[in-house]
Amino acid sequence: MTRVIIVRHGQSTYNTVKRIQGHLDVSELTEKGCSDAVKVGKAINHISFDAIYCSPLKRAKQTAEIIHREIKANFENIPTLEITDKLKEIHLPLWEGMLATEVQEKFSEDYKVWKENPDKLRMLIQNGETTVEYFPLKALYEQATEFWQEILPKHQNQTILVVAHSCINRCLIQAANNISPAYMQRIQQSNCCINVLNFSGNLQEKVYIESFNQTQHMGQALPSLLPNHGVRLLLVRHGETDWNQQSKYQGQVDIPLNQKGQLQSEQVSDFLKDVSINKVFSSGLLRAKETAEIILQHHQHINLELNDGFKEIIHGLWQGKAEAEIEQEFPGALQRWRETPEQFKMPAGETLQQVWQRTVEVYESILDTALTNKLNTVLIVAHGVTNQILLCHILGLSPEYFWNFRQSNCCLNVIDYPKEKNALPVVEAINITSYLNGSVLDETVIGAL
Repeated sequence: MTRVIIVRHGQSTYNTVKRIQGHLDVSELTEKGCSDAVKVGKAINHISFDAIYCSPLKRAKQTAEIIHREIKANFENIPTLEITDKLKEIHLPLWEGMLATEVQEKFSEDYKVWKENPDKLRMLIQNGETTVEYFPLKALYEQATEFWQEILPKHQNQTILVVAHSCINRCLIQAANNISPAYMQRIQQSNCCINVLNFSGNLQEKVYIESFNQTQHMGQALPSLLPNHGVRLLLVRHGETDWNQQSKYQGQVDIPLNQKGQLQSEQVSDFLKDVSINKVFSSGLLRAKETAEIILQHHQHINLELNDGFKEIIHGLWQGKAEAEIEQEFPGALQRWRETPEQFKMPAGETLQQVWQRTVEVYESILDTALTNKLNTVLIVAHGVTNQILLCHILGLSPEYFWNFRQSNCCLNVIDYPKEKNALPVVEAINITSYLNGSVLDETVIGAL
């Protein structure tokens, strides 16, 4: 497994005034940007890196140099920074240097395309006597793909660090997971955030998002709300059970939390205690219900609503069995479940499509109610399969990408919806677990579902 940690640069002077940067190399890190870069370095300075890559643009290079110094304090021999143009930010030649408000006013139609269909943004560039048609995001997506094709074969089963920019980071994550560039505005990258990807091989092989847009190392519990914030959805997986620990398939067998699962739930509760929550929904299964009830210790004015639409997939004849038993009784079935989940049906169980339909249906109903009633924050406590389905649904991915998302016990995902009806959601964070173990790496047990 090749682990890649991707960091966005710290706050820059252009970020503070919302000025378009792109390829411009004028802005530098602010004092806060430098301070946050130190915090990133301290958060990852226990990790031994085999290579460190960064963009040549000043704001990213400064960030990488600060992080490099912090890591060097723990490791005598660490790799030097490798500067590559493949990590440069998106090139927006007609907008760079302008305030976002100026772009919105002067290029109103193009700005709308950029926000709603970014892959369709087209710029006409004068090259001598010739006018060239240029699609900035498509070019950046190709650049991200080329970066992976170039570095992954060099670093099989190694750990590498990448320090770059908002748009290129998003394209790196999208290209790795085969997410269309059209969805670029649906995923967020905060300044000095940390993302962790795990590659099973080269770009064509399985990729797992271990975590996305972590900000907790900077003292920021949750990513900042959107300027036109409508509803924030907090999606949590239940805490650990004995069957998780034993890697037994639970499905809809009603297994309670174990002692560690109760502790994890209390840690989530403490993490969210200062967050104003308006509504809480949970699967009716005991392990999810118990997790939600513990979280609500700090929000006792809220009633818990149980909804069977969020129940875990029915594993049928696999329920109560460990993987070794399943492999013995159903040779090759586990491999098919992992490789082609969208085509697989467990004996006497549900298909992924069946769970997809019931989960998405209830999710959309809750979202519609929340937007209509102007609820600020809604919490949903569910299961591994249901959460992975919802992340696929929100990012426009088909069921074949179901396994790309890691969902650990008591992890947190954050999805924001703007006020406008039918507005595009923004995934703010995926599989956050740092409040469980104090690490940016997910160290929770990976048990059966």
